[in-house]
Amino acid sequence: MGGDQVVMGRLPVRRVLIKGPSMSPALQDRDVVVAVARKPKPGDVVLVTWDDRPGQISVKRAKEPSDDGWHVEGDNPFASTDSRTLGPARVHAVVMFRLWPRPRRL
Repeated sequence: MGGDQVVMGRLPVRRVLIKGPSMSPALQDRDVVVAVARKPKPGDVVLVTWDDRPGQISVKRAKEPSDDGWHVEGDNPFASTDSRTLGPARVHAVVMFRLWPRPRRL
């Protein structure tokens, strides 16, 4: 089973519960978002994994593509472990909407 299949499941859409403050102020701990399998662009909020952290799925902001993946960062630099520490990430989906608590398009 490929990495995208593990992260996204059988459908190209996934509901994700945000855990932690790394994406504050855009997203808060316990927000629920919808991620869609599509090609990211700089500035998108994305669903990512790192080879060095198997099993961990993170939500970060795409900054720029690189040869090895994407440079991604949390919006809260004081509470985010991201490409600044872990290097390029593999992007699996783009977060399109916050479902809860204040529904809106991102």
